[in-house]
Amino acid sequence: MTSPQTLVFDLDGTLIETAPDLTAALNAVLAIEGLPRVDPARTRTMIGRGARAMISRALSDLSEPADDARLDRMLDAFLAHYGDNIAVESHPYPGLLPALDQLEEAGWRFAVCTNKREPLAVKLLEALGIAGRFGCIAGPDTFGMAKPDPRHLLSTIETAGGDPERAIMVGDSATDVDTARAAGTPVIGVSFGYTDVPMHALAPDILLRHYDDLPAAVDRLVEDWGKATAR
Repeated sequence: MTSPQTLVFDLDGTLIETAPDLTAALNAVLAIEGLPRVDPARTRTMIGRGARAMISRALSDLSEPADDARLDRMLDAFLAHYGDNIAVESHPYPGLLPALDQLEEAGWRFAVCTNKREPLAVKLLEALGIAGRFGCIAGPDTFGMAKPDPRHLLSTIETAGGDPERAIMVGDSATDVDTARAAGTPVIGVSFGYTDVPMHALAPDILLRHYDDLPAAVDRLVEDWGKATAR
């Protein structure tokens, strides 16, 4: 029996616009430390490698020390605030849900591979009413590794019941592109996410500007698979 085709999404900046709630949590923690707020536009370039890395980058921007004890303390405060306010402004990107409907009808299954901790990722998607659409929601704590380690992506695909040779990654940053490349998986890069390097400069297999175009992009990659197999 042939494994179903699997579409694996990054979460923050790819599936869901989460920057407003992440920024609010980060600024709440900085306020506790007596530090100035971070501009929301800057926060968008910090997301993607987990909350601890985001806090560390914010402290670096402020020329503040970021020793382990301080990061641990701030991370605990961040997770508490964010967990209590995880879906205040966060929402799926326009066109996502109809695109998922269309792809699901075509036989695709879905998974999430994120550097957000699994309990928070599940909580967010449950709050938005879409957690059940994903066969696996995997954070760095799920398998003990994080993107750009390709094992994070490969384990997510396998846990969702898919085959790595019949999977596509969708992401918004260099972390996602690097992960997919290392795993040997085609990658669709969204232009509207969180990255300090423009997605077009990262040369994904397909650049996606709106989820209305996702089914066609997926079809194009499947056609490319067929051509490669026929050679």
